[in-house]
Amino acid sequence: MCLGIPGKIIEITDSQSQLALVNIGGVKRQVNIACIIDETHPIESCIGDWVLIHVGFAMNRLDEAEAAETLQLLNEMANR
Repeated sequence: MCLGIPGKIIEITDSQSQLALVNIGGVKRQVNIACIIDETHPIESCIGDWVLIHVGFAMNRLDEAEAAETLQLLNEMANR
């Protein structure tokens, strides 16, 4: 089982290396976004996207409601 955590892309830090700065619950981390970009969704259009992050990689995009629900569930689990 793997755990993916939602985060919001706030800045492209290195287009060549496909790296972005992502806000994950108030903590900013550099994340590789190579898995979520393609011809229909280029790197420049990723700012503002919610993504599911696992071990430093954005695995897929999420809508904001799905990200909020996942963050709420993670917070509930942490407070048990």
